Amino acid sequence: MERIELLIAVFGAFDENIKLLERELGVSVVSRGTELKISGGEAEVEIAARTIGALAGMAARGEAVGTQTVQYVIGLARDGREAEVHTMGRDVLCITAKGKPVKAKTLGQKRYMEAIQKNTIVMGVGPAGTGKTYLAVAAAVAAFRDKRVSRIILTRPAVEAGEKLGFLPGDLQSKVDPYLRPLYDGLFDMLGAENFAKYQERGSIEVAPLAYMRGRTLDDSFIILDEAQNTTPEQMKMFLTRLGFGSQAVITGDITQIDLPDGKASGLKEALRVLDGVEGIAQCYLTEKDVVRHELVQRIVKAYADYENKKGRGKPAESRHPALRRKGDKR
Repeated sequence: MERIELLIAVFGAFDENIKLLERELGVSVVSRGTELKISGGEAEVEIAARTIGALAGMAARGEAVGTQTVQYVIGLARDGREAEVHTMGRDVLCITAKGKPVKAKTLGQKRYMEAIQKNTIVMGVGPAGTGKTYLAVAAAVAAFRDKRVSRIILTRPAVEAGEKLGFLPGDLQSKVDPYLRPLYDGLFDMLGAENFAKYQERGSIEVAPLAYMRGRTLDDSFIILDEAQNTTPEQMKMFLTRLGFGSQAVITGDITQIDLPDGKASGLKEALRVLDGVEGIAQCYLTEKDVVRHELVQRIVKAYADYENKKGRGKPAESRHPALRRKGDKR
């Protein structure tokens, strides 16, 4: 890619990327042909230069550079880690129905993807927008396409209805659909609605509430348990013991958003403690830095984390979550 094309990619539509960088770092960036002049404080200019260099490297590899990417790379550059971005877009996890490659957008996501590829069970914990469920679905579809598994099973607890769905109108499918919609969305994106319907009719793909997993042994399957923070310890143990030969499971959840009734313990929190260090089981922790939705979502997640910290109920999001404290845990 020619240098002028690189600069265009780095600057973004209507220079939105470079304007964001200027606001964040308090610098001024002026383009003169193929040269850039950066003005501002010495430390800020250095961070800006390293950020732009890393972004140019991403653009040269054909990776999209948007405002969200700029924000993330600025954060890495502040820590002197901007060179690590070159490892993020190497591996394609899956190709969507529209031909779009699914890749890690943050280093946290990269570690999560690698853990899924290397372990039988992976527990992905992090706030909304970190791609926990989407990447798990992508990994499941990739395994299914490669014939490493013959079925994809996606499940989540319908906690708002207490797993008792009888009072809702319609047949079983229409009763559980509202709780399973995020899983459907990921599958539609990866497979397309027509292929999804075909595989579901054949029984190759199953989307069901957690209550319907009881009493089954799931062989040769890729199983995803979503919203696992809303399982009880009994439900989590039941799910974990469903795993059969040739199967793999990904468990995702956000332990800051537990919707269980007061006094009910979270099965995910307990499992993270009980299974810590067990061979074949990986625990991946994502933070607000891994949020890949609108940049405002990242700010919201951070604001809530800061609020919890001020109340004395947590530690910084970069550390293991306070909900996993072994002693004095009153939550």
